[in-house]
Amino acid sequence: MLPQEIIRHKRDGLALSTEDIRFFINGIASDTIGNEQIGAFAMAVYLNGMNHAERVALTTAIRDSGEVIDWSDMNLAGPVLDKHSTGGVGDVVSLVLGPWVAACGAHVPMVSGRGLGHTGGTLDKLESIPGYNIYPDNDTFRRLVRDCGVAIIGQTARLAAADKRLYAVRDVTATVESIPLIVASILGKKLACGLQGLVMDVKVGSGAFMPTPEASRELAQAIVDIANAAGMPTAALLTDMNQVLATSAGNAVEVAEAVALLNGELHGGRLLEVTRALAIEMLLQGGLVNDAEQAGHRLDKALSSGAAAERFEHMIAGLGGPHDFITRSDHYLPKAPLVRPILAKTEGYVNHIDIRALGMSVVELGGGRMTAGATIDHSVGLSQIVSLGDYMVPGQPLAIIHARDEAEFARAAHRVQTAVTLGAAPSIHPLIHDVIRHREVS
Repeated sequence: MLPQEIIRHKRDGLALSTEDIRFFINGIASDTIGNEQIGAFAMAVYLNGMNHAERVALTTAIRDSGEVIDWSDMNLAGPVLDKHSTGGVGDVVSLVLGPWVAACGAHVPMVSGRGLGHTGGTLDKLESIPGYNIYPDNDTFRRLVRDCGVAIIGQTARLAAADKRLYAVRDVTATVESIPLIVASILGKKLACGLQGLVMDVKVGSGAFMPTPEASRELAQAIVDIANAAGMPTAALLTDMNQVLATSAGNAVEVAEAVALLNGELHGGRLLEVTRALAIEMLLQGGLVNDAEQAGHRLDKALSSGAAAERFEHMIAGLGGPHDFITRSDHYLPKAPLVRPILAKTEGYVNHIDIRALGMSVVELGGGRMTAGATIDHSVGLSQIVSLGDYMVPGQPLAIIHARDEAEFARAAHRVQTAVTLGAAPSIHPLIHDVIRHREVS
């Protein structure tokens, strides 16, 4: 086979065989195919798409391009489950969901990523915790998943090896937004983790990765279809990202909010509601409960009893962090030198929030990356952010800004002021837009 012939075939709008796709992906993993050919392949897929069989073949080829984890020798007491999000602002779900579901009998080997654009990254948040090792050796990872039930780590070079090169080329060739390539990238890594069930959290709204609600739904359905065809039971929730999910956005400030939820200090809110809905779906996927009502009861008990918090602390200690993090998180998490509210100037209901602008304000504060490989400041961010429908009067805080100095505070304050729109009537969006389940695809 010749790479250029495979590229030409797809360039001309023809379907590729499973053998063609596997040859090309193996060439990416082994460095026998160059970046210029990867870019041409990605553009051909971007322009001409892929049919169902091609999407399945691409996804499984990426899965098989590196190590595929096998849990069968671990004698696990429950199913191996995970969740993946398309990313958002204030989305600290993973830190709560993983230990919460583990406390209900599942095993959650969660391979997460860093921040991308205006969205925060789970790994960046975890690195707010002193000593936390996001790249443990394989024995430590497997032992934690067995004994603690959860381990949240970064992707190793051995897992879905072709994906890293393919994504890097997509990033610089304007081909990121291809649904077949997005699906294969997400699911290739998840399938390589040996999962027995997956729940996707696909965001909808002004802060979502996909530009329209229709595109978010198309992505969710594609992920569900391909994952199930590849042998991994999967469902997807379409959840709202027209406002910050938690009440904070940043790294340490989001970790603090996750701890407060696990500790029982927070008893409601969007973060808890979305996390609980995803957790219910995971327990159903894993066959740990008979119905949603039973799942809810089990989850509520795991949270109120402190079992979920114990799993979180066990995971942190097992990956090099403090053994008393849950009870002393305020002592360990970094704090910004300047913490001050930005106040509303007018009166009215919060009826629109530019979520991308809020996310970029955190990046500009130093909590995200302007360039690849840049160092981030885990202490900065926003907390106590207003919600849609809140009624504001002049002098009431729109958010609390955690900044390094006055100049950065001023820039973030301007961003927040312009991102939050007040009006005569509230604007309310459903939190869970829909649940996408498996359908037969020919």
